Amino acid sequence: MRRPLLFALAVAVLIPVGSAAPRAVPGATARPARPVHTYSIVARDSVTGEIGVAVQSHWFSVGSGVPWAESGVGAVATQSFTEISYGPLGLDLMRAGKSAPQALAALLAADPQREVRQVAMVDAHGRVAVHSGKNCIAEFGHHPGAQYSVQANLMEKNTVWDAMARAYETTRGDLAERMLAALEAAQREGGDIRGRQSAAIIVVSGTPSGSPWRDRTIDLRVEDSPEPVKELRRLVDVQRAYQHMNAGDACLEAGDIDGALESYGTAAKMLPGNPEVRYWAAVTMLTSGHEAEGLELLRKVFADAPEWVEVTRRLPAAGLLPDDPALMKKIEGLAPKPARR
Repeated sequence: MRRPLLFALAVAVLIPVGSAAPRAVPGATARPARPVHTYSIVARDSVTGEIGVAVQSHWFSVGSGVPWAESGVGAVATQSFTEISYGPLGLDLMRAGKSAPQALAALLAADPQREVRQVAMVDAHGRVAVHSGKNCIAEFGHHPGAQYSVQANLMEKNTVWDAMARAYETTRGDLAERMLAALEAAQREGGDIRGRQSAAIIVVSGTPSGSPWRDRTIDLRVEDSPEPVKELRRLVDVQRAYQHMNAGDACLEAGDIDGALESYGTAAKMLPGNPEVRYWAAVTMLTSGHEAEGLELLRKVFADAPEWVEVTRRLPAAGLLPDDPALMKKIEGLAPKPARR
């Protein structure tokens, strides 16, 4: 049974005449064939205003349907017998000025299958709403807190959501770090009784820039893994390394060579097995008038990964390095010498 009309009715209850109405979500189903059981967290950082959602499930590609977030609007986790349209419609309602409790109440009122849903929302002001339908599969429950909510269903134990809440509240660090701690706590507590398969995390900036793609500071998914939360943490660490790369570029643009070297060095230490981090830092330096520092970085890259010598030869034609024979001669001189036989 298809029922986008039911959600349109919920929208009509909350959106005044003349306001921009949320878009309908075609193909919304009354109940999926199989439950996407999972544990998740939605949260807002009270200091930075960042909003995020993180999730793990014994279900393939949980990140494609459960987590939703938009800068300046809010975040949604829609799970159990998942109705995906709670995500985009919840954001539509909050974008129109409705609080998370108002948005969730309207969508639940229009949903005849509300008792198999588990949904949580947090809005840009930190207001939280959560619903665990009475027909979710045990163990299920939720724990709302100050500007966050954790929720879970089909867990091994009924202590999972409280463990998640404790971890989130006691962990130091940014929003991503605290949400990861909540996922890890759930897994330590037993997690999904069926096991584990996929995970995802989204973090959006506190203030929208007008370019939504810039506002997603973290948007990572693990589609299928025996250790999805562990892999998600690894990916977040990689993301942080590239953020240091971006900080280094910003320092170079400002003429702060020491700051650039420090940021690039931090990124390289975080990803010691990835020569590309140091390589593009070197290219950026060479194109920014810092030849000595760039050549030194290239020397280290070529020593570990000689194939990057050929990559460098191709850059002038692409406009990524100056077409300068003297510079290219210096670069060629950094290439490792073939071993004598």
